[in-house]
Amino acid sequence: MPDRPTDDPAAARFFDTRAAYMMFVTTTNEKAVVADRIGAELARIEPQPPGLRVLDAGMGDASVLTQLMRRLHERFPHIPWLIVGKEISIEDVRQALARLPDRFLEHPEMVMVVTNMYFREAPRLTPVEKRAADLSWREVVLAGSTSHDFAEQIRDLLPTLAEDWQVQTSPVTGNPLYVRPAVVVLYRQDREFLLRPLVPSPGGIEAGYDLVVASQPYRARTPLERKVGMVLVPLARALASGGRLVAIHAHGNDPGLEIIREVWPEEDPFRHGRAQILAEAQRQLADDPELVFPDLPDSEALLRYQLHAMPSEAAEHIGTSSVLAAWNAAAYVAQIDEPRLSAAMASGAYLPATRRVMERHGEIWFNDEAYLITRSHRPTARTSE
Repeated sequence: MPDRPTDDPAAARFFDTRAAYMMFVTTTNEKAVVADRIGAELARIEPQPPGLRVLDAGMGDASVLTQLMRRLHERFPHIPWLIVGKEISIEDVRQALARLPDRFLEHPEMVMVVTNMYFREAPRLTPVEKRAADLSWREVVLAGSTSHDFAEQIRDLLPTLAEDWQVQTSPVTGNPLYVRPAVVVLYRQDREFLLRPLVPSPGGIEAGYDLVVASQPYRARTPLERKVGMVLVPLARALASGGRLVAIHAHGNDPGLEIIREVWPEEDPFRHGRAQILAEAQRQLADDPELVFPDLPDSEALLRYQLHAMPSEAAEHIGTSSVLAAWNAAAYVAQIDEPRLSAAMASGAYLPATRRVMERHGEIWFNDEAYLITRSHRPTARTSE
């Protein structure tokens, strides 16, 4: 099997398969740990009228976002929200929307927006000029007052969204690209009068988010300048006065990486730590003096999450299901490309490698790393648009 990734970006791309993802999220507590870390920033947020504005720049299936929404409701129970979620995968969009009915019930004063636009477009919900005529914009006003009411209307919407969320593959990078830019806006009919100032229109919105979430927003092996320029720069510029961007990525230095190096000893997937990324961000954003790049101590930056152990297996032996879960999580976090992953699975090399690490530590954990970009408070508050 090859001992290192190929230099061809299309051939070496990491395939974020639904099966691998679902196994990862159900066998680790990573989403809860990430939501807790983002939630720790809420005490430092001071939303201004007409409401709190949040951008999740990589919503996925909303596992993190919906947990964060519970914290938001606890912190801001009587403030209207505008939540914008960026996601290109229709599978994730389906899962995310299925989680929303309970959120509309607990916090009725919410406008939820989902878009497939790129990082440079999503904050303002405005595609580049050459794609503006292709924009699909749907505004869905939810009738009723129960989570069942909302769930039925959202379910009826999904076939239409499947058409809007079609993708094609980039011949250069192998990444998915939207066929047409799309936006869907959802809010409760019985709160329309109150929420109208927060409901965006097809003309786009002014960027100005109190909180921007960027959890695992880029591939680990993406070059540093591209990570910052394509992802962090447009997100940081979208911060409102006093706003906070919380970014989180895999860090390594854990048993998960040890498993990978048992198979590929020279593997180095996590090449850019927070210090390097923030230094590059500060360089590329030097023209925006209001932005601040805090130097967080490890106690605030490093997050540890666990692989769930099977109680009977932990007590008796390391069973096959635990080995498979540990291997899947390690390969998923390290973003191992499909050719090497298939070779390791076919040869069986992953089984003894994973067992050795599990026996050495008795448990498997992983490290994430968080960092912040904030915007200093301006003298005047944001006003209603």
